Amino acid sequence: MRIFVTGASGWIGSAVVPELLGAGHEVVGLARSEASVQRLEAAGAVVQRGDIDDPDGLAKAAADSDGVIHLGFQHEVAFGGNFAAAAAADRRAVEAMGAALAGSDRPFVLASGMLGLTPGRVATEDDGLVATAAVRANPAGRRSATALLTLSLRGIGVRSSVLRFPPTVHGDGDNGFVATLVGVARQRGVAGYVGDGSNRWPAVHRSDAARLARLAVEAAPGGSVLHAVGDEGVAFSEIAQAIGHHLGVPTASVAPADAGGHFGHLAHFVSLDSPATAAITRQLLGWEPTEPSLLEDLGQDHYYRQG
Repeated sequence: MRIFVTGASGWIGSAVVPELLGAGHEVVGLARSEASVQRLEAAGAVVQRGDIDDPDGLAKAAADSDGVIHLGFQHEVAFGGNFAAAAAADRRAVEAMGAALAGSDRPFVLASGMLGLTPGRVATEDDGLVATAAVRANPAGRRSATALLTLSLRGIGVRSSVLRFPPTVHGDGDNGFVATLVGVARQRGVAGYVGDGSNRWPAVHRSDAARLARLAVEAAPGGSVLHAVGDEGVAFSEIAQAIGHHLGVPTASVAPADAGGHFGHLAHFVSLDSPATAAITRQLLGWEPTEPSLLEDLGQDHYYRQG
């Protein structure tokens, strides 16, 4: 298959590209910078210059492909305080690529998230399939609405699926949530958790996530929701203990009222109890995680290197 991948040079995308190539697929990767071009060419991918804000270019690349994996998202815009704008751009991109694939029965895989999907209980692939009132009021500004739009593409002849990722897609080179938590613990001299630390995060190793993305574009039925979950729910106190042990700093509870001062912009996320299962995904596609768990990964040196 000739597969068009957005976000191809990102954290997950840079694992998905070699996974696809290793399975014999041709990869066309979207790149907006010269550095991304060089990384993709070195990996063996064909480069499509452009970005998420070019619906026409995305539509053409999708039309010229045998399938699409859409991993790209304007994270710098979202984390810069304008999440609604990033979500709206993402929706326009999905609309353009979905229209280009209409009537072809070709696959379209959308990357989405699962954090906060069903707070306090284990989320399944069957959750989050009904739009809330807030989502209906502002679909362009909500990623969950774009996920529902993607699932609806099966109605126009697209083999669409939504691949939900946990907040922690871990591995050597990760600069996301966990790496940030390590930095906070190093700066504060304590590895903290909120309250009693019993709130849980799901997690998956990057290589396992990449393999699931390949299986999704190859075989996921139209309208399916997939969960890339290796660890269903790791207690946040255990994450803090692993970090504290490796850094040689104490582990301590942080009062909810003090979480903002301690964790900064991560305060809301580290307080969430958001476990999730991938039981349906495993049965549907025969996917089984084989890489190290989050706690096993936190026992390695790579999260603690200082450049």
